[in-house]
Amino acid sequence: MNEHENLSAEAEARQDVPSRPWSSGETARQDTLLRYLGAVATAAAKHAGTEAQAPTTVPSATARPTPPSVPPTQSAAAPEQGLPLVRDVMDVPAASLREDLPYRDIARSLAREHVGALPVVDAEDHVVGIVSESDLLAKVAFEASGHRPGRIGRLRERRIHGKARGDLAADLMTSPAITVLPGATVAEAAWLAALSRLKRMPVTDRDGRLVGVVRRDALLQSLIRDDAGIRAEVEATIAACCSPGDRENVEAAVHDGIVELTGRMPSPALARLVAEVEEIADVVEVKNLLTAV
Repeated sequence: MNEHENLSAEAEARQDVPSRPWSSGETARQDTLLRYLGAVATAAAKHAGTEAQAPTTVPSATARPTPPSVPPTQSAAAPEQGLPLVRDVMDVPAASLREDLPYRDIARSLAREHVGALPVVDAEDHVVGIVSESDLLAKVAFEASGHRPGRIGRLRERRIHGKARGDLAADLMTSPAITVLPGATVAEAAWLAALSRLKRMPVTDRDGRLVGVVRRDALLQSLIRDDAGIRAEVEATIAACCSPGDRENVEAAVHDGIVELTGRMPSPALARLVAEVEEIADVVEVKNLLTAV
């Protein structure tokens, strides 16, 4: 093996070694993440299917343009009955920053709230932007370096420098803010959070006023049903697929989204049952331990 082959082999070996020790809860954490991603993918697919049918106009705006929010389809039609909504999982009241707040006070507010970003509101509580730790760090970095972009400097660098020169929330914020309406479904909000790479989103009314904030982990917990909810649907599926006599011979256990089926039942009904259980939302895996008779 030559030197190039040795280096290639070493690189492949390093890729197989985890970057940190494998914890006892890692498998469950990854299963939860996969279930969340599946829910977000479903929400994205539904949005893609309904966006073309949505009207091109939205309700009339106030004098101040309403910040970008959940897809316009939400404002045109009521969400499906029974689906969890943002208003059910959002945090109220929501901390915010005034436009004229100095950057040192912004840093104190972020530290006090234990968050990485906060919405900026005007005198009437309209959300006009977001200030994050990254915005503050960019300001400090530019001031410390003394770097100034030249006349032909890149546009993005000049914009960052322009923000960094400011001292108030209105100067430092990223605008417009990505927001969501309280009547949006949790699935829509999760899709928007994933698309925008946000951990927290301001929740506004239709006039753009701040009414709350929704966290990504709250969306996750709401999207993923617990094992008891999954088991109830599995048992209903068993009742639909099996004759009254066969139901007594089939048992279902659910742990972290994994369904384990045990017992005895006729072969045709067995195949149908396993296939239908696999289609149940939030089921990660089906362990078929049934015996065909």
